[in-house]
Amino acid sequence: MTHRITIDPITRLEGHGKIEIFLDDAGEVSSAYFQIPELRGFESFCVGRHAEEMPNITNRICGVCPEAHHMAAIKAVDAAYGVECLPAARRIRELIYMAFYVTDHTTHFYCLGGPDFIVGPEAPASERNILGVIRKVGLDIGQRVINTRKRNHELIKQLGGRGVHLCGAVPGGWAVPLAQERLEEYRQLAVDNVEFARFSLKVFDDIVLKNPEYLDMVLSDLYRHETHSMGTVDSSRASNFYDGQIRVVDTLGNEVALYDPRNYLDHVAERVEPWSYLKFPYLKKFGWKGFVDGQESGIYLATPLSRLNVADRMATPLAQAEFERFYETFGARGKAANGRNLPVHNRLATHWARLIEMLYASEHMLELLDHPEICDPHVRQVVQVRAGVGVGSVEAPRGTLTHHYEVDERGVLTKVNMIVGTTNNNAPMSLSIMKAAKGLIHGGNASEGILNKVEMAFRLYDPCCSCATHALGKAPLELLVRRTGSGALLDRVVRG
Repeated sequence: MTHRITIDPITRLEGHGKIEIFLDDAGEVSSAYFQIPELRGFESFCVGRHAEEMPNITNRICGVCPEAHHMAAIKAVDAAYGVECLPAARRIRELIYMAFYVTDHTTHFYCLGGPDFIVGPEAPASERNILGVIRKVGLDIGQRVINTRKRNHELIKQLGGRGVHLCGAVPGGWAVPLAQERLEEYRQLAVDNVEFARFSLKVFDDIVLKNPEYLDMVLSDLYRHETHSMGTVDSSRASNFYDGQIRVVDTLGNEVALYDPRNYLDHVAERVEPWSYLKFPYLKKFGWKGFVDGQESGIYLATPLSRLNVADRMATPLAQAEFERFYETFGARGKAANGRNLPVHNRLATHWARLIEMLYASEHMLELLDHPEICDPHVRQVVQVRAGVGVGSVEAPRGTLTHHYEVDERGVLTKVNMIVGTTNNNAPMSLSIMKAAKGLIHGGNASEGILNKVEMAFRLYDPCCSCATHALGKAPLELLVRRTGSGALLDRVVRG
């Protein structure tokens, strides 16, 4: 007889999801599933719209990461129309994107993932939240968190047109230039971001790395498994969030792919399973071997941790120092056969990687603001509509984000495909949940604290389930019919 444990809803994520755990007669875990029960359909209903509408349509996919979709969308439109973004406009895009990174990583560390460490994984659910964090660390620190989000959202609002679903992107440029009179204000904002990122790294150091119980959890086998790593790097193989080539390293740190985002279909395929609306990407080089990890598996990781694993270095000095300390802590510094760092496979280390990225984004804001032409008013240009294919890619905080558009001679979309960060991580999340469940649940004992530790296995990925469910594959279509019992409903969905 099979016994079933359902965690529904799972908490502290964007969107909706649940975990189904099945036990055998001895109360041991036989299987576990990470399920996404919602459907958004963006890939389907965007067909027939004008391409230049996409930055403002796709940023409605999510209220947490609209900036990522906004930037990937406009880069795809630029590519489809064959236009290069103007230099000052590109710097504004990247400046906004760095501010977004600071806000997003702050949200996850203090509000979503952080409560498990700061308040404690065994604490009551009513305390494992931002209010519990503030009670633990004090009102002054809580105010610093709020102020960090506030000042960066204000920059996004001023330059992007809106504070949440920004609307500043135009083909080949940006709607407004950066005003000279705001330059010093933004520069101070970036300085404050650097200090806040360093402070957050110290919080992690004091609460997690100096706590033997938590450090053992980070280093334990419970949250460790080996997959390939994906991320974007610049020409010097430093991590880059806005532009560059996509690099994949295997479980040993060897480069197995380095490609322009427009060639992503040569390297990545997607699999559909009947029990989830979220697809399962894998590397074509290795093929789909099922839900297994290891060197021969096609499953790959696309997270802050994987971005560090694929990079040879960070592009700013303070972040580079933390990057080196990170790999030294895990004993992975310079041990790979090619002289690179061995990849870190301890999944809870993703929280630390996220803070290193926050520091890099803050430092890079200063670099952008110090550029002598950042306030150049020439940010818009005349763009000719044409038929074409465009792929736009950025590193969303949750992983590599790809928008792929095909447009006709009127600039109307005939095909849309998106692979978002959380989609990339669907298979590794499933592996992490399975391993945690099998390692924690024994004899049918599944207390609230144990189940929260199972949830920690997905929460470290900071999944955005709203972003990740766009189109109806064959198996989910069949699932929809079984759930509703109605072929007529299916007809309405397919016909729009």
